[in-house]
Amino acid sequence: MRRVHVDQLAGTAIGSPDDNFVIVEWTAEVGDHWIAPLHVHDEDDEAWYVLSGALGFRLGDEEVEARAGSAVLARRGTAHTFWNAGPREARYLLVMTPRIARLVEEIHEPGADVAAIFAAHKSRLVPEN
Repeated sequence: MRRVHVDQLAGTAIGSPDDNFVIVEWTAEVGDHWIAPLHVHDEDDEAWYVLSGALGFRLGDEEVEARAGSAVLARRGTAHTFWNAGPREARYLLVMTPRIARLVEEIHEPGADVAAIFAAHKSRLVPEN
């Protein structure tokens, strides 16, 4: 069933593969690590809205810090990654296409071939220099 309303977004999503976008609310734990590897979506845009805390982003050659109330857009074709940039948990909304939502779901399955999954979803990992 396609949801058009959720009482609490945390822990669930609104939108489906049949819609134009999916919105999820996630929490980024404190730590010195990327939440996603550096990657590119060749045909899809992706956006974040920070609810609390701070997220750091690498967008191409630029690094930005987004605090609560800030929004960030990674346009298709832009190498990007993000991390918790603050001393406490960060809560955020992620707005993505259904293709990216499927990619995220699949890479978290046990034994996932991450590079192959990215390629199957018109995306690719970017090696670090």
